[in-house]
Amino acid sequence: MIDIEILDRLNAPTKEARLANLAVVLKTTQFPPARREYINNHIHTIYSFSPYSPTAAVYAAKMEGLCTAGIIDHDSISGAREFLEAAELADLPVTVGMECRVSMAGTALENKRTNNPDQVGISYMTIQSVPHDRIEELNAFFAPYRAAREERNRKMVENIDRLLPGIGLDYDRDVRPLSQAAEGGSVTERHLMYALARKMVEKAGKGRGMVDYLASIGLTLSAKQTVQMLDNAYPFYEYDLLGILKSAFVPRIYVDAGEECPSIRDVAKLCDEIDALGCYAYLGDVTASVTGDKKAQKFEDDYLDEVMACIRDCGLRAVTYMPTRNTPEQLARIRHLCDENGMLQVSGEDINSPRQSFVIRAMEDPLFANLIDSTWMLIEHEAGKRAL
Repeated sequence: MIDIEILDRLNAPTKEARLANLAVVLKTTQFPPARREYINNHIHTIYSFSPYSPTAAVYAAKMEGLCTAGIIDHDSISGAREFLEAAELADLPVTVGMECRVSMAGTALENKRTNNPDQVGISYMTIQSVPHDRIEELNAFFAPYRAAREERNRKMVENIDRLLPGIGLDYDRDVRPLSQAAEGGSVTERHLMYALARKMVEKAGKGRGMVDYLASIGLTLSAKQTVQMLDNAYPFYEYDLLGILKSAFVPRIYVDAGEECPSIRDVAKLCDEIDALGCYAYLGDVTASVTGDKKAQKFEDDYLDEVMACIRDCGLRAVTYMPTRNTPEQLARIRHLCDENGMLQVSGEDINSPRQSFVIRAMEDPLFANLIDSTWMLIEHEAGKRAL
């Protein structure tokens, strides 16, 4: 994690201030040598949910020795311009894209769980390597879906208040101001859980008081989570708490997504129109979650062949997966199916917590050299130097 004082400067309230502060910080910063195998194409920012502005994300990526980085936010690409400007200042090659959820209605998967912990028939995908002259077009397409998501968020806040009387969570006062919604960012379930975490700290305090409070509302903590909740000094305490709530509490208040999820075929068509790369985000059955915000759960592994055939039929041309998060057997299978179906493979492990490193250590394995090559293909495509 980067120095907190520097992080505060690079998370200043405005884009202009953040970039100006970066220019100053760069004058006295000694970065480690970049390593070719250290790439990450899936870094979230404050334009969805993250402790990092686009400017701070660029700085943190370079500080950890990444040779390239990619911005990915939910339902929004509003942070891309800042990310590109910060990358130019820091002399870091980058790629821009976004993440979204799509409806599988009308496909063979409409009644099956794929990669979404919360809902059957809704899948996650990414839109990678967006040409820079199409950023605003892509963002405009998702504007009504972001608005629909906010309406569902309000219903989930109402559910929270029914389950936790006296907590006093208000969407417009407590949740929305935590986001960049006014600047085209999205408001996600993580914003709801972060706002709730802050309310819980107000009510119960940190340490033993929080552990007892969580038990009183029926949440059972693991040994690791208990240690985190007892660590009063950790500067991002609420982030640890939101990770617990995301896994254990969201299912209690979740409202099914509907109008906020475009059809997978419509998004695949949009990707073709703007010359971007549509990717299915492979998750695979989860045992122990790396980030602590996903419980053990079955996903698409039992019918992965069918998933691949479906997404190919719908027009997606790539799969993105996370080498650290899957077993060798899962990785061998998804890589084989990508080759068999003519799918490009893209790497990216989502960063949205201060405890996470931007470095994907698994990329040190020569087995994943193809993911490094595909990252540079994305960057060259954005620059207009090659087709995908």
